[in-house]
Amino acid sequence: MRYLVGTASWTDKTLIDCGRFYPPDCKTPEARLRYYASQFPLVEVDSSYYAVPAPATAQLWVERTPPDFVFNVKAFRLFTGHLTETKVLHKDLQPAMGLGRKFVYKEVPEEIRAELWKRFAEALEPLRLAGKLGLVHFQFPPRLKYSPEAMAHIERCMAWLPQHTLSIEFRHKSWWESPERVASTLAFLREHRLVHTIVDGPQGADNSVPAVWEGTHPDYLLLRLHGRNTDTYNIKGAASAAERFDYDYPDQELKELVYELVRLAYKARHAHIVFNNCDEDKGQRNGISFLKMLLAYG
Repeated sequence: MRYLVGTASWTDKTLIDCGRFYPPDCKTPEARLRYYASQFPLVEVDSSYYAVPAPATAQLWVERTPPDFVFNVKAFRLFTGHLTETKVLHKDLQPAMGLGRKFVYKEVPEEIRAELWKRFAEALEPLRLAGKLGLVHFQFPPRLKYSPEAMAHIERCMAWLPQHTLSIEFRHKSWWESPERVASTLAFLREHRLVHTIVDGPQGADNSVPAVWEGTHPDYLLLRLHGRNTDTYNIKGAASAAERFDYDYPDQELKELVYELVRLAYKARHAHIVFNNCDEDKGQRNGISFLKMLLAYG
């Protein structure tokens, strides 16, 4: 198995402001990405969740990283059912939706939906052509509960991106609340060749899900780590994701996670490990420690 470790984003404000990860001379987006790619083999693009990137931007990512570097790309928030504002759409599409409006997927006219999917696929193309595109990650909101309707929506998402491998992250406990439900959810993912996301995160809330250590795709395993800070995970009025995912994994917890991952080594050819504990440089430090522990396993 090939293990690829990285973090969710490389440009978080608290990461840059803390001054501990990037050298003092890394002052530009190009310099930061080049340095990040010298430390990690993988990154998850999170900016694509907030707005569909331009293909020209993706081309710059290709040019600024080594040949074997891999990008996982988070799906645009509208596609996963999150509330979306008109202002994040392409300017030529905004008038059709009404300026200043907030909406969800089902409220968007079909022709606008189709155009957004088309432009999202176009943004992925430079990465795909360069052999640098890993997974297209769909992190669904807590309100997406286990149901035939939810599965049908996921199937429609697949139909828009037939050339790509999709990873699926559920955030409501209904997908995993009993052994029968676990078996059904995993069977659905396997049937459609979707990558199950093994989630390490805070427990005890409706939007908490257990870590289900199973693979569903012959080529990929995906572990995403959100930290285990139950005090901040659902904090009201959080200023940023960094505040919600403020957690520094101790070495013992990382060792336990490495053991579980290595145990699944025969299940797929590639394992992607993404640290989303994005407060300051915690994810980067934990990721480097995780890489060293994996290397120790040989």
